[in-house]
Amino acid sequence: MKVVIIGGGVAGLSLGLLLNKQNIEVVINEKMTEFHTRGHAFLMHLDGWSILEELSEGKNIPLPGIEIGEFNFNKSNGEPVKRQKLNLWRCIRRKDLIAFLNQLIPEGLIKTGRVFSHFIYENGKAVAAQFSNGEIEYGDIFVGADGSNSSVREAILGSVEFTKVEVKEVVGLCKNETLASKLPNVFTKFQSDTRGISFGMIPVSASDFVWFMQYNAVEADCCDKSTPEQLKAFCDFQLSDFPPIVNELLATNDYSTSYIWNTRDFGLLPKFHEGNVVLIGDAAHLALPFTSAGTTNAIIDAKTLTDLLLKIGNSELAFEQYYASRKDEISKHIYLGRELKELFMHPEKIDGDKMVVPLISKKESDVKGDKPLKVQYFTDPICSTCWVVQPMLRRLKLEYGEYFDIDYRMGGLLPSWTDYQRGPITQPSDVASHWEEVCMIHGIPLDGDIWLEDPLPSSYPPSIAFKAAQMQDGDLAILFLRRIKEMLFLEKKNIVDLNYLENAAFEVGLDSAKFIKDYETKAQEAFRNDLILAQNMEVGVFPTLIFTNQDNKTIIAKGYQEYEYFEDIIHQLIPNAQKRNLNTDPVFLFSCFSTMTNKEFSFLSEKSVEDTEKTLDDLYERGYIDKFESKNGIIWKSKLADY
Repeated sequence: MKVVIIGGGVAGLSLGLLLNKQNIEVVINEKMTEFHTRGHAFLMHLDGWSILEELSEGKNIPLPGIEIGEFNFNKSNGEPVKRQKLNLWRCIRRKDLIAFLNQLIPEGLIKTGRVFSHFIYENGKAVAAQFSNGEIEYGDIFVGADGSNSSVREAILGSVEFTKVEVKEVVGLCKNETLASKLPNVFTKFQSDTRGISFGMIPVSASDFVWFMQYNAVEADCCDKSTPEQLKAFCDFQLSDFPPIVNELLATNDYSTSYIWNTRDFGLLPKFHEGNVVLIGDAAHLALPFTSAGTTNAIIDAKTLTDLLLKIGNSELAFEQYYASRKDEISKHIYLGRELKELFMHPEKIDGDKMVVPLISKKESDVKGDKPLKVQYFTDPICSTCWVVQPMLRRLKLEYGEYFDIDYRMGGLLPSWTDYQRGPITQPSDVASHWEEVCMIHGIPLDGDIWLEDPLPSSYPPSIAFKAAQMQDGDLAILFLRRIKEMLFLEKKNIVDLNYLENAAFEVGLDSAKFIKDYETKAQEAFRNDLILAQNMEVGVFPTLIFTNQDNKTIIAKGYQEYEYFEDIIHQLIPNAQKRNLNTDPVFLFSCFSTMTNKEFSFLSEKSVEDTEKTLDDLYERGYIDKFESKNGIIWKSKLADY
């Protein structure tokens, strides 16, 4: 089998390398005689760059670009709108990526100066590609990877209807080591809330940024053939009311290397092939740049097509399967791009709380709302017994999670120390000794010294913070609660401090700018509602878990209980409940729970204390997990987890 690829961009080069690695004969035909080096750069997800890393494995050719770990979205006056952690994204200059791929291409695989003209057919099947210079390339399969203005696509499927160009981008690269040191790995964007104009800056190295100015071309426009001076004047005028950092970056820009990009897309094609000719990348599908998905999608196309050609002997069946596997994701990106364009052009419609950040994808979680058991969990961020029952709750999720959802409620353990008495505890020093005792009894680390060195005046601030997190994302709120408990119980951080709470929100993937706004406003009322509910339900012990089945039969568990007690409740309320087989593989456990203490790992993996220590030490030595050592124990964190 011989594959003829038409187009030597990212999609074509990636496909050529993937096919060549499988010993499939391939020829890449590129219209340019030299690869252009315009200042465009890509944001690429791990789904894409992990494929590129596989291609370079063992060749000592490092993948270019740098990982981007944070997204800051602000109004044009500098007011924060969103601040979120990014996971698994990389920014790469186009010329660096093309150079990287070309280093991997075996000699003779690329033929340049070939502008596609038409296909030569025999018996209704393409047998060769004719190029305008008179050269002909014969093959069995032909792939159009010739970009958004694809001549191959037009030859096999006819013309497409592009959307009207209404948003344009001025794009450039500039060197600014001062700003790069201040904003390492940070994607910063400013957007006007009164007109269609935005400015973004992303580092591509330790000293260089790619920048872009998106603008509504219906409101104001600049000729594509403007001189550098005209382009600079246009940008300066459009960005005159933007923060000083914008001017600081553009002061180092060479406008002779900047250009205007006319953004447009077309609807999902009914298919990506005709006969033995197939399309990939922008030739097959084109989304607006708001999604930052184009390059990643092109590389995934190449990988998917390669795998299916190897798996399925019939090329047309492989092409049909390729379309079926890609169309839903592609369609989602096309419509998301259009939705974001509409919001961009009409900023008065933007609700900062609901704005979508396309670089941040929410993980699929268990389906909620139709499970036979409801659990109301009254807890408190500083409750040591709530910390001790974590292993049991985690195991319940693994073995019986299909039967229940947990509704987390804050109970208000410590309003203040004024006239406080809860059993033997009347002052912070009492908590210190109590925590040390709990640690000794249950074997789970707590460091009571926080109550001697920097005692918390109340548990209300971190409780309100949890409600702020919960308003944004229920699943991430659970991670947030876990994180602030780790800060308190092991790291001795006073989680009344808003800086610690904001950092925890950011670490687990919450929008920390929205978190602060909600903490100061709506979360206060949500916390008061929890306190009223706890009072009405006469909750006086933490933790309290109220289990209710579909027949409204209720069983209440108060305080510390052994695992078997919780199992018994589930079987009383759901007699036919079946326990899942517990997967004790360490990699699986750390994929479910990104941090674990020795006690948790031992309980979930069913290993002895000695075997637990050996296993965790081995994982640490092999670089799979990190550790934080506290006075009374260690907490381990997966290096593969987002948090």
